[in-house]
Parts: sequence; C-alpha cells; structure tokens
Amino acid sequence: MKKTLLSISFFLAFCLLAKAQERIPKVEELLGKMTLEEKIGQLNLLTPGGGVATGAVVSKNVEDKIKAGNVGGLFGVSGPDKIRIAQEYAVNDTRLGIPLLIGSDVIHGYKTTFPIPLGSAASWDMDMLEKSAQIAAKEATADGINWNFSPMVDIARDPRWGRIAEGAGEDPYLGSRIAEAYVKGYQGTDLTQPQTMLATVKHFALYGAAEGGRDYNSVDMSRVKMFNEYLPPYKAAVDAGVASVMSSFNDVDGVPASGNKWLLTDLLRDRWNFDGFVVSDYTSVNEMIAHGLGDLQEVSALSINAGLDMDMVGEGFLTTLKKSVEEGTVSEETITIACRRILEAKYKLGLFDDPYKYLDNKRPDADILSEENRAFAREVAKHSFVLLKKHNNVLPLKKNAKIALVGPLADSRENMLGTWAPTGDVSLAVTIKEGFKNVAPDAQVTYSKGANITNDTILAKNVNVFGERVSISKDSPDALLKSALNAANAADVVVAVIGEATEMTGEAASRTTLKIDESQKKMLRELVKTGKPVVAVLMSGRPLNISEEMDMPISILQVWHPGVEAGNAIADVLFGDYNPSGKLTVSWPRSVGQIPVYYSMKNTGRPSSQKEFEKFKSRYLDMPNSPLLPFGYGLSYTTFEYGKVTASADSMTENGSITIKTTVTNTGNYDGEEVVQLYLHDKVRSITPPMKELKGFQKISLKKGESKEVTFEITAEDLKFYNSQLDFVAEPGEFEFAVGGSSDAEMAGSFTLE
Repeated sequence: MKKTLLSISFFLAFCLLAKAQERIPKVEELLGKMTLEEKIGQLNLLTPGGGVATGAVVSKNVEDKIKAGNVGGLFGVSGPDKIRIAQEYAVNDTRLGIPLLIGSDVIHGYKTTFPIPLGSAASWDMDMLEKSAQIAAKEATADGINWNFSPMVDIARDPRWGRIAEGAGEDPYLGSRIAEAYVKGYQGTDLTQPQTMLATVKHFALYGAAEGGRDYNSVDMSRVKMFNEYLPPYKAAVDAGVASVMSSFNDVDGVPASGNKWLLTDLLRDRWNFDGFVVSDYTSVNEMIAHGLGDLQEVSALSINAGLDMDMVGEGFLTTLKKSVEEGTVSEETITIACRRILEAKYKLGLFDDPYKYLDNKRPDADILSEENRAFAREVAKHSFVLLKKHNNVLPLKKNAKIALVGPLADSRENMLGTWAPTGDVSLAVTIKEGFKNVAPDAQVTYSKGANITNDTILAKNVNVFGERVSISKDSPDALLKSALNAANAADVVVAVIGEATEMTGEAASRTTLKIDESQKKMLRELVKTGKPVVAVLMSGRPLNISEEMDMPISILQVWHPGVEAGNAIADVLFGDYNPSGKLTVSWPRSVGQIPVYYSMKNTGRPSSQKEFEKFKSRYLDMPNSPLLPFGYGLSYTTFEYGKVTASADSMTENGSITIKTTVTNTGNYDGEEVVQLYLHDKVRSITPPMKELKGFQKISLKKGESKEVTFEITAEDLKFYNSQLDFVAEPGEFEFAVGGSSDAEMAGSFTLE
C-alpha cells in the first residue's frame, strides 16, 4: 500500500514538474521580479470611455493608474496614435514595462459591419463565417486592438431576450460549429501575426436561459440540461483553442458565474483543460454584492479564488486583494496564477517582443473598410436572408417595375447596422432606398415612410438611449398612411420594409411582446387592401410573432439587421441577382405563451398528436404546440425535391460507421442553394431523449434541373450524450434518422448501435 502511495505521489510530482516545464521562461522571469501590487495591477481591466459602455461606471484617472502599474488592459480606445500613448505609459513609465492588452467588442465586424450574428448564422456557411471573423480581426488589429470580446455562443430559446441577436440560436450542434468558425477566424493559426487577435468566448455560462427572457436575470437548470443543451458551444470554442473566456452576469446553481468555482475551475479548467484566462463581464464582480454574496472585498476574494483572472472596470481586485492576502482569505499564489495567465496571453500575442506591433499607421487606410471587405459583407448579408413566404411568384422583382417603397425602415440609415455595432459607422450604411437605385436604376421607385416604427413615445425614448433609432414623424399617422397608399395605388408592386429598430434588441433590450408594432401592422393591412402585390421586408434582431402577416396574401423576406451593405444586399435578393438560401437557426413562436418553443423538445408521458384536440394530453387549448416557423426553415425562389433517404447498413458497432444519403433535385426555375439537414432520434435512452437532434448539415448549390447526392457519415461519437452521471456515452439501441430542408423532416428509417 505504501509503495502504491509513493508511486502515486511520484506520478503527481512528475505531472506538476511537466506542467512547470511548459511554462514560458520570459513570463516566469517577470513574475519573479513582480511585487504583489504589480501582480494585482495586471488583473485590472479599465475603459477610459468614449465607446459604448454597458454599465454606469467609466474608469477614472486611467493615465495615472497605467503609470502606477495598476492596469493590465484597456478597452474602449482605438486608433494607433491613441493606443500608442497608452502603451508608452505602460512600457516606459512603469518599473517593469509590461505592455497592455487592448480589447474591444467586435461583435459582427469592425468598421465593415456584417449582419447581426443571428442573421449571419442563418447562412449555415461556416467558411463564410470564419472569413467574416478574419476580416473583422484584420480591421480591428489595424486600429490597434489585439483582443476581442467575441464570439457570444449562448444558446437562446427565448426571443424576449434581446441578446438573442448576438448568438447563433437554439441548437447546440450548429452553435458549436459556429463557435469554432469564429474562434478560428479571429485567432488564425498564429497569434503572433499582427492580423490576428485573442478571441473571447462568452458568456460563461447559460446567460441565454435568463428567466422570463429578462436580461441579467437568474438562471436555474439541471446539470444534465446544461451539459447536453447549453454547454456544448462553449466547450467547442475551448477545444478550438479560444484564448479567453468571459464570465456571465447570471448565477449558476445559485452562485453568480464570476464567483462560481465549479464553473470556472472544476468544469472549465479541470474537466475541459482550458489554459487561457477568464475575464469578468462589465462590473460583474461588483454586481455580486447586489446578488447577496457580500461586500466588495468578499466578492472579489470569492471571484479570484473561484478562478476569475481579470476584473473588468469594477476595480474590486485592485482595491481589495492586497488586504485579502494580508488577512489570509486569498493566497499570493492564487494571484500569481491569475497574473501568469494574463502575462502568457500577452506573450502569445508577441507584445513582449514588440509592444507596438499593432500600431502601424499605414494599416487603417489599407485594411479598414476596403472595397473588398464591403463586397464580402454584401455577400454575407445576402446569404443571411430567409425567405419566409412567397406569394403568386411576385419575387424576384422586375428591374423596370414601378415600385412603391414604403415603411419606416426603408430609408433609415441608423437602423441598418444592427445592435452591438459600436465600432461601426452608421453614416456609411447603405439604405434600402439607395440599394434599389444602385441595383435597379431603371425601376421607378416612389418612397413613403408610411408609418412610424412605433407611436409609443415612452418606448421610443427607451430605445433611443444610444441615439435616435425610432424617429416619430411630425406628420400624423393618418398623413403618413395616406402618402403610402397613394404611392401603392400608382405602383405595380409594393415593398414594405417593417420590423424593429436596431436597439429593440441587444443588451438590456428585453421585450414582453414579439409582435410588430400596431402602427406598422395597420399600414400593412391597408396596403394589402389596395389589391397590389405586396412584399414585406422584415427587419428584426429576434424571432417575431408574425402569425397575422403569414396569413396575409403577401411575400415575406426576413433580412435581420444586415450591416453596412444592407440596402445593396436586400436589393440584390429582391431583384433576383441572388436567390435567398438562409435558414432559421431558432424557431419562431405563434405566441409568447409558447415560449420556450424549440425543435428538440422532449416527449412527455402524454404526448399530443397535434392533429386534433385531445384532453389530458400535453398541449394548449387555444393553439398547437408547434412553432409558427420551425428551426431550419427557409424557402427559395426555386424548389427542391428530396429523394429516398437510406442508410448503408441496418446496424453499426461502436468503432464503425454508417452512411446516410439522399438525392436532392432542383425542380424549379432558378439556380439555388439548399441547406440539407440531418436529424437523429435516440428511441430508448437511460435519460429522456429529445424528439430529434441536428447531427449534420451541408449547404449545396444546384442549377435548375440539377441533382446531387448528399451523404452523411455517422459514428458512435455522433450518438453520444451526457447521462445522469454526466458521463459522455453512446448507449446501444435503435436510432431513427431524417434528412430534409428543415427540422420538420420526417423520420425515414433507422439503424441500431450494437
């Protein structure tokens, strides 16, 4: 027994020695010279203001704090000249000359703004998303920024939550692939290259499941649900090598994420082997006081002991950790470990070799908002649009048509970029009115606002915190409507651009209703009464309840908030230069009363057939359980036909594989792209299985009349899930499979895992 214990001790010592040998000599040398105060200073992240703050606090006396060695990084500052000044303070005016990290929220592009992430996700094109992140990194680093607070990968199934706009939707598999694409795009393969930057996966964890869809609210769920449905995208980002993780505002198992040791150490580091650093969200350490966890010194100690490395803006670490060390509630070794992680990130960026490597004054003009970058943003936007409904072949529009272009968003430059575009320039956005002129100069376009986004002055005030996004006209609603109807009556076709202002979604933009405002609904109803063909261009940052609009005799194109090239991209699609191929990445409800509604829900012991009302079944009295529009849904100007779906074998072993295939044919009159989706259903499990799960997808291009065979290879790894002991296992049994153009695809067969 003693011999066994000695062997174990030797093994552990060997592991610790190996880990120590992996340490970076430059960093270890520096740590050996640092005082406790200097180490604590590296854990402090400040903002001098000037950008979009997401809290009430803006850092004070930043210059003095940098010179005193009390700052490890800055955000909210950009431009080589400005950053050089701050970096010179850190390098030249401090004892050890440690350079600063320079962070920023580059959420969907830097100056070249891409569609909001929920929109870009609808492209289902991983190569395109990775390239968009590469362009964002190239532009941001040209402006001196080396650390990005993106990607946000929170699974979101409640569209009342405004930050659903920033993520990839409801599905852990798709969300994981998108997380990987963004991390690879931002970081590349070599972080020492000046066109790459540190990525930050956020918000760790479960932020998208806030109760009531209300931002910053509490989250409570089982570990099984966490591991199977909410944690996979974070883990995918970690496995892809993400450099940093941002803790979330919410609590997890009753402990706020920024002070949650199970989350930040047991799970993230010990189980997932994450070796980067963890930064808090904006003042989230301080906010633990309001959560009820103690005073600033107590919550700061709790956070660093839990595994948080850097304190964003709140300065709790800076002002209390030394006292906590003196009192014995925090060890200096804990602070040293956190400091090491920050220094290692700076080393990986090459900042110790050249603190000014990102400060090339020639780069901004060459790399930012280039024609090439804008052209690619236009491509991403086109691929993000989802055709929700087509009526009487009105689309695509003729380029010589007489068009009434109406609606409060048709000529609204300030609403094109979308929420969380603090680095974008609204003045450079292309409006839809301008896009029509650029793409179809021979069309006769008459513009009329037609309605306000909302007539509610209180709502408008709440939305307009960062500038006017909702403009209420001096003209009366009746006068606006009359103008639109006059334009419609004189036109061949009406294009009505309706939906949400940009800041109706995003952070601190939760809503209790998902309907388009009544001011716009009234306009749309009256336009339909004219008898003219109507196309609704729907702009939003979340799924909306458009049950009424789907029943109208109109076509509907969902365009999200498309970014700097919005108008050109929308016109490209409406006039047929590109055939829409986007697919929804989140289910659209019939009513807020259904929320949450998502495709991978579980059956109950009393499942409803949904065909007719049955008492004592799991369903509503007043509407079906099903969403209005399912996950994966999206139409095209052409049509696609799926052939028989088959499996290469009836069974497979744990080390084997099965190929599932089908043939897809373009049966319409236009060339087009289709996202072919594979779903599986585990019929019998040790824990209740979802009704179906996305396990693969391919985006294919088909010319009219063309057919292609699409194959998916399934291995036991694709069949794994976390059981009640949180072991990742594949259990033997029968699995059904379906392939189609949305999550409504019907099961076509089954195979057995032996």
